Amino acid sequence: MIATIGASIAPGIALLSYFYLKDKYQTEPLHLVIKTFVSGILLVFPVMVLQFGLQEEIQFNVIGKSFFVSGLIEEFFKWFVVYYLVYKHVEFDEPYDGIVYSVGVSLGFATLENFFYLYSYGIETALLRALLPVSSHALFGVTMGYYLGKGKFHENRAAQRRFLLCSLIIPVLLHGFYDFFIYSIEKHFTWLLVPFMAVLWFISLRRVKQVQRRSKTTSI
Repeated sequence: MIATIGASIAPGIALLSYFYLKDKYQTEPLHLVIKTFVSGILLVFPVMVLQFGLQEEIQFNVIGKSFFVSGLIEEFFKWFVVYYLVYKHVEFDEPYDGIVYSVGVSLGFATLENFFYLYSYGIETALLRALLPVSSHALFGVTMGYYLGKGKFHENRAAQRRFLLCSLIIPVLLHGFYDFFIYSIEKHFTWLLVPFMAVLWFISLRRVKQVQRRSKTTSI
């Protein structure tokens, strides 16, 4: 059990530390980052109940399961927590903060989800889980936070609303495509998962650098 807990927690903590330490100008209060992480953990329970109830009542095809049951429900709940917990918080004072807090919620969610999976199927899958599901949640969080940061500090209200919408819709689509590749094993789409993740990592790290430059300007 101890090994399972350690293998479940380690990837999420490592990735959260990585993105947290990338905040070079005004490091966020650790207690608030931990709060978002814990909030992500607590989200797992209502999300699982809702997903289970929907799938008991409705027969979803692969697309519905990928983009609605997984993508929309999970990303909406994460977005909701980030928006109402920290978006209007005084500590959200630079564009990179959106990434830190969104990644925090996403990795909290991924960590408990990872524990349930490893507990059920064994820690032999821990490395693959760290490379794919856990890191994918982190990258969806980067995308969400990138657009939240753009919306928070844009002067035009119409643009603010547009970026807020993007902060939800784009992670939903990314999550949906990721799960579609996973669920479509028999349809031979799984091979797309590796280039999909590689491109997502490339774009996410590039966005991190872009937001860091904007945060530097905001902090001056």
